[in-house]
Amino acid sequence: MADPQRARKMADRIKEIVARRLDKGIRDPRLGFVTITDVRVTGDLQHASIFYTVYGTDEERANSAAALKAATGMLRSEVGRNITARLTPSLEFIADAVPENAASIEKLLQEARQRDTEVAELASSAGYAGDPDPYIKPRDEDDDFDDAR
Repeated sequence: MADPQRARKMADRIKEIVARRLDKGIRDPRLGFVTITDVRVTGDLQHASIFYTVYGTDEERANSAAALKAATGMLRSEVGRNITARLTPSLEFIADAVPENAASIEKLLQEARQRDTEVAELASSAGYAGDPDPYIKPRDEDDDFDDAR
């Protein structure tokens, strides 16, 4: 098992290499606006999981996934030429769910803001359920005397 520090360094290097190659261009018209978000390398440095996002519609995401799958061999050979390791790790492209998660969190935050405003409106017009001052106050003896008459 390799050093975790070495695995992180290799993951960063693979991220740079793949992102640069995608930026230079892969001659595949299906490839859309792809961003490499993260790379994770296993402890034995044999497998790299590359997380990516695609800006666009579901069809563009599917097309970009197919283009990346088709270009995996070429990208692996590019990684092999540019890293200093005995073995080149296998590459796996995984669609990152960050944009979908961010959208769902934003929706939940909007619902929470709406509920907060509704509660604030209800609280501003609310009255006491019982007496306005529910605490027992000490009685004066003069008040007791007036009540007895």
